[in-house]
Amino acid sequence: MLGSVHDADDAVQETLIRAWRGASGLRAEAAARSWLYRIATNVCLTEIERRRRRGLPHDFGPASAGSIQPGTPLTESTWLEPYPDSALDGGTISPEARYEQRESVELAFVAAVQLLGANQRAVLMLRDVLGFSAQETAELLDTSVASANSALQRARATVAEKLPARSQQATLRALGEKTVQTLIDRWVDAWERNDVSAFAALLAQDATFAMPPLATWYRGHDDVVEWARRYSLNGMWRWRALISRANGQPALAFYCWDDTDAAYLPFAMNVLTLDDQGLVADVTAFIVRTPDAEDPEDYRRFPDQPLHERLGAMYARFGLPGRLDD
Repeated sequence: MLGSVHDADDAVQETLIRAWRGASGLRAEAAARSWLYRIATNVCLTEIERRRRRGLPHDFGPASAGSIQPGTPLTESTWLEPYPDSALDGGTISPEARYEQRESVELAFVAAVQLLGANQRAVLMLRDVLGFSAQETAELLDTSVASANSALQRARATVAEKLPARSQQATLRALGEKTVQTLIDRWVDAWERNDVSAFAALLAQDATFAMPPLATWYRGHDDVVEWARRYSLNGMWRWRALISRANGQPALAFYCWDDTDAAYLPFAMNVLTLDDQGLVADVTAFIVRTPDAEDPEDYRRFPDQPLHERLGAMYARFGLPGRLDD
């Protein structure tokens, strides 16, 4: 609902505090699950009303031409944050349930959910993700079944307009692990060699590339390749990448060489979306460096900036090292 791991952590703490304070009022053990979800939902609704809507660069403005330098960063509170798959792997659930669980955190789905009003968000989560009945959902939200069903119908329609015809889980399953792994290996190799031609060969024709907290993003094979040629793959920086997973999708933790530290330091967590042909259809690169306050539009110096105080903790959350030696 919140689109932010940090905000969700705060919401969990507030939920547990409220549950502890009100535990004496819980009369039936069987009602504990619904009781806790009622508290958690109310905490999230309050947080949604208090904060601005989160999203991805695609949601806040049109794409730029590949020749345009990435522009001024926006505050990190504007953006969604990647979610580590390791947080989904606990417990003993069936393969079918795990598949559905991963669909519920795919980047496209989470981004679409942020477009909903708070009440519609809550109804969609309770019904379609958590599996509560219409009656249970209405009781949790202190509303009528008719009102809850109406909100669910509107929420589903809005989300359906934004989602691709096929979920990323379905695409990954159809491609198979070997095909996906080969693509990822070739993608990493292209970046580590600053090979623009190899990078271009792995991109879908309608590919998009975004880099929050930079608001600038690119659409279309030629514009993405032109951006890469001019900026990130222009040979000015040396890259290394570790394979990870985020939002139920392939992810790469990119590190950039730092002369001062004589090591590769975290730069951006790249979440990849693949198409049915086994090509990269979208990249959302969550940059963890601090923008240059004196000259925020000088993207050429971005990899030289220190880690962001908050976003810099992202790699640790994914269980990744804080540096890679040469």
